[in-house]
Amino acid sequence: MNLKTLYSPDIYRHIMEAAPDRKNDIYRYELMLPFQGKWDCYHIPLKAETPGGYDIIMASSMLGLLPPAKIDSSYAEAIELLADKTLWDNSKASIENSLARFEKAGIELHNDEYLFSIFLANPENAYTVMNEGYCGDGGIPGYIMAWLVPGEGTMRRLPAALAHETNHNVRYQHIRWTNNITLGEMLVSEGLAENFAVSMFGEEYLGPWVTKTDRELIPLIKEIIRGGLHATGLDNITAYLYGDEMAEMQNYPKVGLPYCAGYATGYYLIKYYLQKTGIPIEEATVLPAENILSETEEFWIM
Repeated sequence: MNLKTLYSPDIYRHIMEAAPDRKNDIYRYELMLPFQGKWDCYHIPLKAETPGGYDIIMASSMLGLLPPAKIDSSYAEAIELLADKTLWDNSKASIENSLARFEKAGIELHNDEYLFSIFLANPENAYTVMNEGYCGDGGIPGYIMAWLVPGEGTMRRLPAALAHETNHNVRYQHIRWTNNITLGEMLVSEGLAENFAVSMFGEEYLGPWVTKTDRELIPLIKEIIRGGLHATGLDNITAYLYGDEMAEMQNYPKVGLPYCAGYATGYYLIKYYLQKTGIPIEEATVLPAENILSETEEFWIM
């Protein structure tokens, strides 16, 4: 395996020092261009055809990344924190150790090369606030990234989030992604990823996408989610997975669920599946969602 690193602090310094009319292009072509294979899968152009149109700057800003126009001297301290060697060493080790676990378990990795980086999160973005300052994305094979508001807590927890994203990366080397993805697949995928991260780092590193959900609410949440397991498309599954607040921000239908209730349900679903079957998390990671859901029908009425 070959894990390449796009070291972002130097690029952020370049953006910080650039004239306002240069910041966007540095962001596009130095920070985001190396991940173009990923953006192409999402149909996100690096540059819009018309001024103000949809492009990588708009898309990444919506995800919670810090937009280039905001990167000035006020972010000098954040950039220095982002440059912390231990953060990059621990993050790289998390990805490498995660991939090695699959190889040791006999799970074939179809990708030989991986690119990863860590970006600055926008502290004013609603997603950043709800995710307690850190997040990641590893759903497109070969690309793994995270973004954070640098600080002691987020920097300490980021390697666990990257283990979560690496699990996604391996899963979608074996399971075909589709834009009509079902809620059932997403629950299974997120549950597998968070259980894998816990197996690497321990329950103390459970993400807020699980810990913010009151365990006492899970039976009620399960009743709502069970009715939507066959829902397809991000517009229909967002509220189930991320909660009504995030769905409302994207003008998607609401279903009566709090922040990331689907993530928490997926975590407990897979935890139950692993305990019931004794199947290792590595092997479970590449199983079709239908296999796992058929083995856990009783979970929904427990």
